[in-house]
Amino acid sequence: MQYVNLGKTGLKVSRLCLGMMTYGAKKWREWVLEENEAKPFVKRALDAGINFFDTADVYSLGESEKVTGNLLKGMNTDGNMASDNGWVRWSRSWTAEENRHGDLLNKYLYLSGRADMKKVEITIHHLITNGFDAKVEQDPYQAMIYTSFQERATKIAHVNTGKLADKAGDDVLSRICKTIAGDEARHESAYKSFMSKIFEVDPNGAILAFEKMMKKKITMPALLMDEEKKDSLFNRFSLITEKMGIYTTFDYANIINHLTDKWKIAGITGLKDYAAKAQEYLCTLADRYRRIAERATVPAAVNPVWVRY
Repeated sequence: MQYVNLGKTGLKVSRLCLGMMTYGAKKWREWVLEENEAKPFVKRALDAGINFFDTADVYSLGESEKVTGNLLKGMNTDGNMASDNGWVRWSRSWTAEENRHGDLLNKYLYLSGRADMKKVEITIHHLITNGFDAKVEQDPYQAMIYTSFQERATKIAHVNTGKLADKAGDDVLSRICKTIAGDEARHESAYKSFMSKIFEVDPNGAILAFEKMMKKKITMPALLMDEEKKDSLFNRFSLITEKMGIYTTFDYANIINHLTDKWKIAGITGLKDYAAKAQEYLCTLADRYRRIAERATVPAAVNPVWVRY
């Protein structure tokens, strides 16, 4: 299925649309199909990738709108978190692995005796309470761009932390970080492959989504670890990871370069004018960030929040 922009709304819709006038109530027209009869047609449309459905309040005197709403349940069409739907299974497995990563590192901090676990738990509480907005605008293209980038960044951070653990002689932390990095690498590979396919079927829409996410900048999910606006925990940890070489501006630039190479951005041809401009922007972006990294300075000392001396 190919997807296009819906005017200037920023929404992506399928090039094909399913008209819903045929579905509603027979009391309006004899040829209209009732909800149960309409279900296989709507399911087939969803399975084909259609996300654009046309209805109106005059169809079946409003009953068509009700039928449309009842039958459209997104990717999880039966509304069940235990569904066998492929995307729901993937989401559950991904969530379970990410939760396991957090639990494992939490236990490591506790057993190390070097962390103030009360502050750790307060931070976790704030993070879950505050939530996170990846700024993908309910656009699946931007969501895949974000996850491709974020999973690679997380992998890099764990690999580099594992290297520091090796130098410090901490074999346990080294193994933990390398195991987590392996999981993140699998997630990264999956999301990049999804996006590679999107670039094949809709290069204009895909490259525009890539440009949008890069202009908004990729923010990590831990952004709202506390309520502070200036000297926030996230800013402190960002400075610490930069200073220690765990995750740096150079890494950010290298990820952009990796993704533009992976998706062959420079070689895409036949683009519309707006997409060609986005292509030009993306092909020079990594170098811009490298120049920023070369000029950046990191404070000589940053006080960790959780660590006991």
